Amino acid sequence: MKKLKINSLISFFSFCFIVAFSSFESVAQNKTSTKTDINFSEKTYVQVLEIAKANHKKIFVDAYATWCAPCKQLQKTTFKDAKAAAYFNKNFINISIDVEKGEGLNLAKTWAIEGLPTLLILNEDGEIIGKHVGYVDGNGLLEFAKEVSSK
Repeated sequence: MKKLKINSLISFFSFCFIVAFSSFESVAQNKTSTKTDINFSEKTYVQVLEIAKANHKKIFVDAYATWCAPCKQLQKTTFKDAKAAAYFNKNFINISIDVEKGEGLNLAKTWAIEGLPTLLILNEDGEIIGKHVGYVDGNGLLEFAKEVSSK
């Protein structure tokens, strides 16, 4: 009887250890997988503009609204494309702006945003040098950025 209780306890703790370890491994894999996402700055547009000037980089803007289905699709797929993420994280300061609140309201007017999603590439002075309206996959996003950057 005592042996049965000990074996049950050992089995229980082994099970708990396996579950905990596999959960930890899943969390670790999720953290490493986000390195393939385009990294969007949490800073304000003015701060991003200052960083771009200091680093002589262009700015990539994802102008979106929370209700916009194609915007959500960009976030779920395109911005997680490994090739696009590597290129954008290396060559741009990336910012995602909700055009229906906060600073996004005025920026939408300044940039004359008429459809969503709108993807902009700005020079380090904040001038629009490239604009794409609508959904695009990872390859299309890369083509857009390289075409604009080659001008």
